[in-house]
Amino acid sequence: MALRMNPIIELLASHRSIRKFKDRPVHDELVRIIIETAQCAATSSHVQAYTVIRVKDKAVRREIAALSGPQVWVEQAPVFLVFCADLNRLETACRMHAKEMANGFAEQFLVATVDTALLAQNAMITAESIGLGGVFIGGIRNDPRKICDLLGIPEKAYPVFGMCLGYPDHAPPVKPRLPMEAIFKTDQYDQENEKGFLKAYDRLTNAYYQTRDSNLKDQTWTGQIADFMSKKVRPHMKSFLQKQGFFLQ
Repeated sequence: MALRMNPIIELLASHRSIRKFKDRPVHDELVRIIIETAQCAATSSHVQAYTVIRVKDKAVRREIAALSGPQVWVEQAPVFLVFCADLNRLETACRMHAKEMANGFAEQFLVATVDTALLAQNAMITAESIGLGGVFIGGIRNDPRKICDLLGIPEKAYPVFGMCLGYPDHAPPVKPRLPMEAIFKTDQYDQENEKGFLKAYDRLTNAYYQTRDSNLKDQTWTGQIADFMSKKVRPHMKSFLQKQGFFLQ
């Protein structure tokens, strides 16, 4: 059956990362709408274990941009948000009812992180629906302790990622995704024909990379992932999270 497109499906299917923005402000009321709509995302047991920090201070933005890569769009974007997984509000609720929160469980970390990711995805979709574009900034985890110091993020919270938002000043093509057969299974997790799917996807991604308007490269998806996954990436995160009160048990 042919897929019947509608505006929501078209919006979701058109997502791409935007790193160049017009010199046009995003009104505060729009930012509030984005966050309010983001709050409508699903949340485990209604805990809403997140906090969003909008960073306006130019000097702080500049420092975060340098820590993140550097990624100059962190400094240049009209709006920069930091999404934090946060258990502090939940602990306050416990204290209000004379109960002690059970701390440090891995499940709490998962719940807060998933809640934050769902919130942020809603925020991005809302932003795109009103003509904005953006990009997620995982690079803030290059030095999460410094990010916490800059933004006053306390224990029992951590910065998951940032997000740049603004009016797009370029229109990069949509990156091709993995074939559905590679990620969508029925009844059982099977890897039959996985290498075949990946080889076909490599040809698709290689063609994409060589026809982009900028940052041309002769690369495949599996080659890129092999390089990435064979390196130790942010090995400081475990000890950082433990110091913030996560992963203690």
